Amino acid sequence: MRRPSPRCAGVSPVERSSGTRQYRRLNRGGDRQANAALHRIVQTRLRFDPRTQDYYERRTKEGKTRREIVRCLKRYAAREVSHLVRPTQS
Repeated sequence: MRRPSPRCAGVSPVERSSGTRQYRRLNRGGDRQANAALHRIVQTRLRFDPRTQDYYERRTKEGKTRREIVRCLKRYAAREVSHLVRPTQS
């Protein structure tokens, strides 16, 4: 069975443009409950996980906005969670 992708949870990046600047936003499709769960995971990690806080500080110094950083963290969390919930082979 295939591993669920970040696209299934609605956290894959979608390119968009305002004409002068390129943006990425999250895919609005996919499982909204999964997206909400990933949002809670990321918010909790930002408050309590030192690794995530260090990542946030590093990306902030690179000039990323909070929204961009959360989008990246959601994709990372989706990959990590999908690895944990995949079915075992018997």
